[in-house]
Amino acid sequence: MQQNPPDEPAVDVRAAVEAVLMVIDEPVTAAELAGVLEVPAEEVLDILSELQREYDGYTGGGPGGTVRGFTSMRGFELRDVAGGWRIYSRAEFAPVVSKFVLGGQSARLTQAALETLAVIAYRQPVSRARVSAIRGVNVDSVVRTLVQRGLIGEAGVEAESGSMMYRTTPYFLERLGLGNLDELPRLAPHLPGLENLAEFEDTTY
Repeated sequence: MQQNPPDEPAVDVRAAVEAVLMVIDEPVTAAELAGVLEVPAEEVLDILSELQREYDGYTGGGPGGTVRGFTSMRGFELRDVAGGWRIYSRAEFAPVVSKFVLGGQSARLTQAALETLAVIAYRQPVSRARVSAIRGVNVDSVVRTLVQRGLIGEAGVEAESGSMMYRTTPYFLERLGLGNLDELPRLAPHLPGLENLAEFEDTTY
C-alpha cells in the first residue's frame, strides 16, 4: 500500500469531497470523486450520504446533540440529481437568493418560454409545429431561446413530417433539481394559459 511521504499530510477525504462540491458547476458522480481522491467509490458514497444527512440537520444524537439527533438544517442541501451530486440552495430560500443574484434585473424565462418548456417536457420528443398547435401560437423564437439556454436540445427528425424534434436536457433536470423525468411536477396549476396541459401530462415519454 502506497503511503504519503513524511512531509505530505494525509488527506481528509470527507473535507476534500466538500471542497470539490463547493467549486463544481454541474453534478459530479461518486466515481469521479473517487477517481480524483484515489479512494473506493463506496467510501465516497458513504461520505456523500453522511453529508446529505448532516446538511438536512441530522446530528447523530451524540453527546451534546439536540433533541432526537436533529438541529437546524443548513441553507443549502446536497442532492443526487441528473446522475450526480451537487450542492444547491434550499427551495424555501429561492426568493431571497433570486433577489441577491438577479440584483433587480429580469433574467427569468418569460411566460411564453415557461409554457413552451412545459409542453416540451411533457410531450417530448415533440416538434415545434406540434408545440405551436398545442399553445396556439408560433414558438420558433421561444424554442431558439430554450436551445440557447441549454434547457432543450434536438432529438432527431419526425418520420412523418421530417420536422426536427426536441426534448429536455440533463441541464433542465439539474436546474429543477430532479433525478429523472418521472419526478416532473404537475406544472399546469403554476402556468396560467396552459389550463389544458393536464391532457398532455399523462403522456409517456
